[in-house]
Amino acid sequence: MPDLSLNVGLLLYIPYRAMEARVFEALAAAGFDDFTPAQARVFQRIAPEGSRLTELAEQAQITKQSAGFLVDQLERAGYVERVPDPTDARARLVRVAPRGAKAIPLAAAAVAEVEAEWVAHLGARRMSQLRGILTQLREITDPYQ
Repeated sequence: MPDLSLNVGLLLYIPYRAMEARVFEALAAAGFDDFTPAQARVFQRIAPEGSRLTELAEQAQITKQSAGFLVDQLERAGYVERVPDPTDARARLVRVAPRGAKAIPLAAAAVAEVEAEWVAHLGARRMSQLRGILTQLREITDPYQ
């Protein structure tokens, strides 16, 4: 019988936080121990060709000032770099720097490991159904898809 005392949002959040913790453990074990969840919220939204700070702030649902502060931290740590925007000489893009690029496959491997554990726990069919349901729910919850 499902626990009806927990709302669906919390039930979605708890597994996310567990996965996030595993990703940060894997990153720290590989020497990327200066990366925070707040920084990750911005970092994971950087487009392959780079993103403007205003886009990152909007997608992370934080102020431009907060995004700027986090990008400054990421830049000092070598995870991102700011480069001229080829489409607008007045603008700059935030791009993943070499150190950030080295962290991405480590994080992806940790995510894959957690997902494999979830498949083992739920079974492949139920995990596929969960992914399908969450993908469908994203249609009405993610304005940046």
